[in-house]
Amino acid sequence: MSALSCRSVTVAAAAAEEELRRVFLQYGSSSVFLVEMTDPDRTVRSGPYQRVCLSETQLDFPGLPYSVSVLKPGFCSAHTDGTFRADGTISLVTGPKTVLVDTGGPWDRDFLLQSLEDRGVGPGDIELVVGTHGHSDHVGNLNLFPSALMIVGHDVSEGDTYRPSQLAEGQTFIVDEHVSVLPTPGHTGQDVSVQVTGTSAGTVLIAGDLFESWSDEDTWRDLSMNTTVQEVSRQKALQTADVIIPGHGLPFRVLRN
Repeated sequence: MSALSCRSVTVAAAAAEEELRRVFLQYGSSSVFLVEMTDPDRTVRSGPYQRVCLSETQLDFPGLPYSVSVLKPGFCSAHTDGTFRADGTISLVTGPKTVLVDTGGPWDRDFLLQSLEDRGVGPGDIELVVGTHGHSDHVGNLNLFPSALMIVGHDVSEGDTYRPSQLAEGQTFIVDEHVSVLPTPGHTGQDVSVQVTGTSAGTVLIAGDLFESWSDEDTWRDLSMNTTVQEVSRQKALQTADVIIPGHGLPFRVLRN
């Protein structure tokens, strides 16, 4: 797999993002695309959609009642010997409930604990941990949160007690009216994503490896267990999300015709 990266946006683009947040808070989500600034070097077209990569400074999406923060953007970098380094994106959802989406690999333990502490969050404050799928670079620190409700793929558990779940049947797990866990299979058979509504950027989808990165059109199929199913999941995401947080890269905004 080739390494995929985003360019940092200019100061003007960062200012445009702040204007986007201001307009959303004043006028609502229907107006967010009127002030969008696009750069051809960080924009790809996917059918009727454009994907616009955000910058390393655009990792927080405040909102009411929930905010979303990317604690660590994932990455993937290829080596000439055929190996590659990879780590999954770690995201935090804060509001009436505190939700951690993917925990990174075991090597991320100290970083994760420090990132949470910097935000005034301890392991015991995490009420729900969602592992978008079972790969080690996404669920390597589940043991840090023994008191949290766990959703890993289609499994829902509290401690060693597993709850009935309809995720395997394609049904949504409702956390509350603003946060939900959606089945988004394809990369693996049990992938899920977390949808958060009401942020300054509109609806945010924390997608795991449903999307590897903002510009993965030429590569995602190589890592998919079922490309047909994953294509359907991807199209649904592009139809509904305003911002998508991929599993191995920076967040990107979805623009529609």
